[in-house]
Amino acid sequence: MATLYDAPVDELVDELASELEDRLDEPDWAQFAKTGVGRELPPEQEDFWARRAASILRKVAMEGPIGVKRLATAYGDTADGSNRYGVSPPESASSSRNIVRTALQQLEDEDLVEQQHNRGRVVTAEGRSLLDDTAGEVIENLDRPELERYA
Repeated sequence: MATLYDAPVDELVDELASELEDRLDEPDWAQFAKTGVGRELPPEQEDFWARRAASILRKVAMEGPIGVKRLATAYGDTADGSNRYGVSPPESASSSRNIVRTALQQLEDEDLVEQQHNRGRVVTAEGRSLLDDTAGEVIENLDRPELERYA
């Protein structure tokens, strides 16, 4: 039986996003909001919300218990230094905590993630099952012989 650790990340997130797209509602403000301070424009992907929620679900499963601040740092970027001369070094900038928090709340409403007191969020048994089933489907559909043993 394949687990989420066995499947390639990109394919797993793509497949998981297509399954979550019907279950999660993108907020009205999401199409106008930047994903972080280091960005100039909002995301251009049409399925951005589902892809970010799928990625967050995978990250919570791998690193949980994890909180909003650590997730925002993980999805962060670098902000350039001075705009005028470009002489100061780039600094790290975290992503939007509102996007992370809202996606986590929607995943909690779907019973895929739950809060663990004050330690952060962890994946529920239903969320783990969804991740593992999706990983099994991904590995079956891949045409990569080195991953045959996990199918």
